[in-house]
Amino acid sequence: MACTVQREELDRLEPEWRALLPRAGMSKVFASPTWLRVWWEEFGSGRDLILLSVRREGELIGVAPLMRDGDRLCFAGDTEICDYMDFIAAPGEEEAVISAVLRSLGEEPWQELALWAVPEGSPTLAALKAVAPQFGLRVDIEVEDVCPQLELPGAWEEYLASLGKKDRHELRRKLRKLSQAGEVVLETVEEQAAVEAALDDFLRLYRASRSDKAAFMTEQMERFFRAIVAALAAEGRVELLFLSLGGVRAAAVLCFCEGKESLLYNSAYDPTYAYLSVGLLSKALALRKAIEQGKSRFDFLRGPEPYKYDLGAKDVRVYRCTVRRN
Repeated sequence: MACTVQREELDRLEPEWRALLPRAGMSKVFASPTWLRVWWEEFGSGRDLILLSVRREGELIGVAPLMRDGDRLCFAGDTEICDYMDFIAAPGEEEAVISAVLRSLGEEPWQELALWAVPEGSPTLAALKAVAPQFGLRVDIEVEDVCPQLELPGAWEEYLASLGKKDRHELRRKLRKLSQAGEVVLETVEEQAAVEAALDDFLRLYRASRSDKAAFMTEQMERFFRAIVAALAAEGRVELLFLSLGGVRAAAVLCFCEGKESLLYNSAYDPTYAYLSVGLLSKALALRKAIEQGKSRFDFLRGPEPYKYDLGAKDVRVYRCTVRRN
């Protein structure tokens, strides 16, 4: 049975989209209607949202969250703050969804379709290569970035044993040094109102961490940051962790919760405590907490920062797929 494609309003599509997400391969927070709504309200001005539904016999089997930016179409979002993007498709329907979307886009004026931040292992990568030539389209796929990840063992000591000798020794040494400097507490904030209240401290530490972070957190970015964290906290998908030393919040880690997976979205620390490596150790303690919670994966998200590899992460690539008309 052929698929039908329809341009949608977010409010109308949202309930079905939410129902599809748990079944879809791409089910991370960045592919949720919550993320799109908050991002679009803050950054969508001047762009045209092209939100497409794909149905088979009336049942939703796919969503394509796209937007027009000049003569280019792309995923609705921003590589600066959205770590993964993809089509949302029911299992086994990925090629059918992409074929239906490309057929529908044939009626739209565009020269380039930029599909960025597609995660390694996504069916989209193979499906595009198979389907695009049928519509006279060329596809170029290139590595865009890496999202280092760590498969979590069942116990902290098992995790430590998995590290290289040097990294294991350094981590243990730094943890001992931290414990000797005062009472160490890893504070967990999850309830929406508490998270919103604690964001003042997080943002203070974030801006203090580095000059580039302070420059990045503009007034507009802060509005988005507060809005998306509040919205996801309301869905029980936020874990804000503070490393407190002697009763003072010295570092913080903001994680998104995705089933058995923790996604480290952002972090911050007070440079006054840099000599105690509170930035690195706040992440190590967040990792330990994830292990204690029975999580199976810790995703450090975008960027090849050295600390991620010091903590044992391995690269998972994300790709940019560029589709062009011949």
